[in-house]
Amino acid sequence: MTLRPHISPALLLPALLVAVSLLAACAPIQPRQAEEVQSADATPAAADAVQVEVRAPVAPVAKGPELPKIDLDEQTMYELLLAEIAGQRGDIAVATQAYLDVARRTRDPRIAKRATEVALFARNGAAATEAATIWVETDPNSLQAAQALTGILVNTNQLDRVKPVIARLLAADTDNRGASLLQLARLLARVADRVAALKLTQELTEPYLQMPEAHFAIAQTALSAHNDDLALTEVREAERLKPTWELAVLLESQILQHDSDEAAAVRLKSYLKDNPKAREARMTLARLLVSDKKYPEARAEFEQLQEMFPDDADIIFAVGILSLQLDDTKLAEANLQRLLTLDYHDKDSVRLYLGQIAEDRKDYPAALAQYAAVEPGEHYILAQIRYANVLSKEDRLEDARAYLEAVEPRNTQQKVQLVLAEAQLMREANQVQQAFDFLDQRMKQMPNQPDLLYDYAMLAEKLDHNDILESSLRKLIALKPDHAHAYNALGYSLADRNVRLDEALQYIDKALQLAPDDAFIIDSMGWVQYRLGHYDASLKFMRRAYTTRPDPDIAAHLGEVLWTVGQHDEAKKVWQDAAKKNPDNEALLSTMKRFEP
Repeated sequence: MTLRPHISPALLLPALLVAVSLLAACAPIQPRQAEEVQSADATPAAADAVQVEVRAPVAPVAKGPELPKIDLDEQTMYELLLAEIAGQRGDIAVATQAYLDVARRTRDPRIAKRATEVALFARNGAAATEAATIWVETDPNSLQAAQALTGILVNTNQLDRVKPVIARLLAADTDNRGASLLQLARLLARVADRVAALKLTQELTEPYLQMPEAHFAIAQTALSAHNDDLALTEVREAERLKPTWELAVLLESQILQHDSDEAAAVRLKSYLKDNPKAREARMTLARLLVSDKKYPEARAEFEQLQEMFPDDADIIFAVGILSLQLDDTKLAEANLQRLLTLDYHDKDSVRLYLGQIAEDRKDYPAALAQYAAVEPGEHYILAQIRYANVLSKEDRLEDARAYLEAVEPRNTQQKVQLVLAEAQLMREANQVQQAFDFLDQRMKQMPNQPDLLYDYAMLAEKLDHNDILESSLRKLIALKPDHAHAYNALGYSLADRNVRLDEALQYIDKALQLAPDDAFIIDSMGWVQYRLGHYDASLKFMRRAYTTRPDPDIAAHLGEVLWTVGQHDEAKKVWQDAAKKNPDNEALLSTMKRFEP
């Protein structure tokens, strides 16, 4: 390699000092060598600098590599200078090549290490592989070198080359082999071919199958390769070798959960019966129960954890939220208030919950105090919106609007949130026209914001501005072709007005494709089928929607279809059940009045 860029004299001396310093760190130079370097350099200052660096004491390294003697010849000095200057100037490709050239020629492990680091920074996989290989060959006892080469080979999918390197690491690491085996699955998780990673893990762990960690590593990799049967077999073998191993039980429950949450819960309960103080197992069980919506059982598990770890903020938070879910506001508030006295990482979310509790019991001053205490950050805008809502509940709508107008948004998304919140306040106060006019003005400032377009369209529908409704939703669909609720709203509007029903069906069908489990879209499909006279199909969709979400609007539709097909008793029951829970729902009351005066 003979790159000879022009080097400014002003840069020469600092760069020379860097290069010489690097070499002094790389290998001890004997006094005779220093004299040779001094006589070869025409710059006295540079020679003095060399002597200073050479005379610095070098600490002996136990079991270190045998270092080559490096002469600071012209080529070596030039390439080190080139590497350093190129690196400082951001030309990492030149720096990588220069360091690799010196590493090849000198076979010095420290220069090979530096070449590896620079090549990795440059994302040059080939150069990093070669440099790290030199590093391992010249310092075979270096764990760091072997780890670096292993990582590079794994990341570049050179599994045939990585196997002997890892095998040597495992064989040499007699004191920490178990921990190394546990790291194996994490290391090979970077391999794209999961089946190949599993095969490699099995080959590498074969000499150590008497160790539970070996079976655990196979189980982890098998799980990643979607081989649950093998994963379960191996993790249970790990448990046989180490019966009380909590980590293995956690992995087993994770595997079992693929087929059944209940099976995973049973396994965890069985383990906890014999190991009641196993924190992570009980925490996993509690979270599993939460995901299965078994809130009373989940809270019982968290309360046991709280007894064992009374100052654990995450456990206190879980008990508080689950108590809130179970309408035990007294216990919820007690736990959440306690979090404010501890070093909890997310006190602002706690304040939001406490504000909501106070708001629900109509303690508006307490709610305002909690929302006002939320600091700028993730929850700030929501807290300001909640604060304004409380003002509105106190019949201070204008104060609430003024409060929102005074909030300084940090970005467009926050600005949209504040605009929507203000419009919602007016809508809830039955000021539909004012809300529409307000959004109309804000739309001129932000004409292409999907959320504003959707709300603007919904307000237009309430005011029978069907032309604005349709144009807004069509524009929204053009901006966001995957906006399921835009298709649904457009289709439902047509169906509800009993016009262009075939077109309505197309829109709702598209919405259902995008969000097949959305209860309101399922209800819309039932409604358009009803309008088309397809009563059997309509009832099928309506029942499914109401089962998914017993909403009063859906109940109104289901009852109307039932009444129309002559099932009056069932229609009355659906309406009456919904009315008990939602006595003020306008759509429900209006429907009941039409059919059952």
